[in-house]
Amino acid sequence: MDLSAVSATQYPKEGLPEIALAGRSNVGKSSLINTLIQRKSFARTSSTPGKTQTLNFYEVNQKLYLVDVPGYGYAKVSKKRRAEFGTMIEEYLTTRKVLKGIIILVDGRHAPSEDDVSMYQFVSYYKIPTLIVATKMDKVKKNQWNKTVAVVTKTLQINQRDQLQLFSSETKFGREKVWQWINEHL
Repeated sequence: MDLSAVSATQYPKEGLPEIALAGRSNVGKSSLINTLIQRKSFARTSSTPGKTQTLNFYEVNQKLYLVDVPGYGYAKVSKKRRAEFGTMIEEYLTTRKVLKGIIILVDGRHAPSEDDVSMYQFVSYYKIPTLIVATKMDKVKKNQWNKTVAVVTKTLQINQRDQLQLFSSETKFGREKVWQWINEHL
């Protein structure tokens, strides 16, 4: 990790474009970052949900930052702390001029949660380019992938400009398509 921040005064100053990654705790944000840049523990993964409590900026080839935001929806984090995370995330998403898009990760094994729907509605309202990535697809039988697409699309009410990509950090499925989306939005 290149930098951690909790407020705008701590954000990187170089002006590189940024792509944010958001999702529930343990959905696979760090695993996606590691798969994208092909390094095993560049972004630390944790078996303990709710571990990320800052905005973590990962510089990639001096071209962009991937920004891991705190996971939402984890019950063991106090309501006060969750509200602080919400304020920190909202400030970042609504004021950061170099933010070029957001990747919202959802667990491909389950329907998106209310928190996922709220996050998607929030970024849609602010017209932030969005890619939905359904993770952990290696744990879903191939003949169920269309069902995953249908459930995620229906639950989030994905509109035409947004895209959905199936992904597995285990098999690397979807890696190239995620990079393609990122590059199109830089």
